[in-house]
Amino acid sequence: MHGVRRELLARQAAVLAIPLIEVLIPPACSNEIYEQRLEQAFATEPLSSVGTVAFGDLFLEDVRAYREERLAAAGRDALFPVWGRDTTELAHEFIYRDFEATLVCIDPRVLDRSFAGRAFDRSLLAELPPEVDPCGENGEFHTFVHTGPIFSRPVSCTRGEVVERDGFVFCDLIPG
Repeated sequence: MHGVRRELLARQAAVLAIPLIEVLIPPACSNEIYEQRLEQAFATEPLSSVGTVAFGDLFLEDVRAYREERLAAAGRDALFPVWGRDTTELAHEFIYRDFEATLVCIDPRVLDRSFAGRAFDRSLLAELPPEVDPCGENGEFHTFVHTGPIFSRPVSCTRGEVVERDGFVFCDLIPG
């Protein structure tokens, strides 16, 4: 959904010193295939020993219920550490704590395509239309976080081409 190059995800995981376990799914993946792949991933190491999975969901009850249901079926628990946080406060805290991100995918039905590739910063937050959640919790946008206090070093990337496909606008980030 984010359209971020796998190389950047690998770099991000490396600078965070966490293992990256990729569960590959096809484009326009059905829930059935998604659930099968998730079940297969949890059946093998290193995920077979994982008992709890954390999610960054904030307030979408249906998404939370789906995640809890799928994990329970796999014998695991879900953790939602930022659940219920005020999204305006959380967005400003993200910036205050020196994290940096780029908008890599936007829904042009709710946000102008010019937002694709923009830095997630105070000026962006000030320019968001009032109906857009400042954390993009309703799918208005998705980001790639490339710098922050928990990173051993920034993930170097530059803005590439902006394209529209499958009803969304994507900004390619090119590894630096």
